[in-house]
Amino acid sequence: MRGKRSSAMKVWANLAGTAARAAGAAVAVAGSVGVASAAQPKPWEMTFQPAATDIMAGVTWFGNYTFVIMTLIVIMVMALLGYCMWRFSERSNPTPSRTSHNTLIEVVWTVLPVLILVAIAVPSFRLLFFQTTIPEADLTVKATGYQWYWGYTYSDEDYEGIDFSSYILQGDDLSEFRQKHNLSAEQAPRLLAVDADMVVPVNKIVRLQVTSGDVIHSFAMPSFGIKIDAIPGRLNETWFQAEKTGLYFGQCSELCGQSHAFMPIAIRVVEEDQFEQWAAAAKDDIQKANEMVISWQQEDRERLLAAADEADAQPTVKAD
Repeated sequence: MRGKRSSAMKVWANLAGTAARAAGAAVAVAGSVGVASAAQPKPWEMTFQPAATDIMAGVTWFGNYTFVIMTLIVIMVMALLGYCMWRFSERSNPTPSRTSHNTLIEVVWTVLPVLILVAIAVPSFRLLFFQTTIPEADLTVKATGYQWYWGYTYSDEDYEGIDFSSYILQGDDLSEFRQKHNLSAEQAPRLLAVDADMVVPVNKIVRLQVTSGDVIHSFAMPSFGIKIDAIPGRLNETWFQAEKTGLYFGQCSELCGQSHAFMPIAIRVVEEDQFEQWAAAAKDDIQKANEMVISWQQEDRERLLAAADEADAQPTVKAD
């Protein structure tokens, strides 16, 4: 079962396209282990965020695929419209045609749209099936939406007792948080940074259960290809398998009251051994556990940046 799932995941990962892979490589080269630099909204952004999961890789590929189809349709329609305006204008055709039907044209304009819809539907259903079929999970996390924050509960027996709330950091709290951990505005962005991140291990399948304690919310994480409603009295499920370490930002995507815009989501992806240490500490003190993970990823980031600077400083040897 797991082998078949893994094969399917690799297929969707390959379909993501050169652009998505290049963007992911750029993130790694930039040394942004502490924070995945493209895992948050950017000014004037017009494309998808770089994929961090196979699901999002499939979404990216499908979005690009349908964009090509739509572009071809627009070009064809505009070309036909221009031809008809020229060919059947009063000057070119002073005697109006009284043709009532054309069998060939009628067959074409019926069959062609059907073929286009099939070409869109087949990969769409494959992606939908891949997204909604939850494989055997390595970790289960329950996310509960409240006005206006998120609560996280780790349900597995090994992590029983990890239960905390995640609130947005604003004003002086955000400034103090940045200063305390030596973080830039990009690493702890306004309206996205929170006091306690949801932490998961890299390359592990995570089952995400979503519900609400009051009104309808929506748990959305663009880089993971996740958007699922949080409904009171109902438990919805989805899954993801993050392939890159870093900090990923999302938001509540369902209008839920006056502070809807101040309900961010932060998921920090770490190495498996770091996750185990975080989990052990989180059972006693979630803030201390998060500070520990932040310090680790900051050290990794600084080490990579130092290595990059050292590489740039190396003299270039020219061949004779």
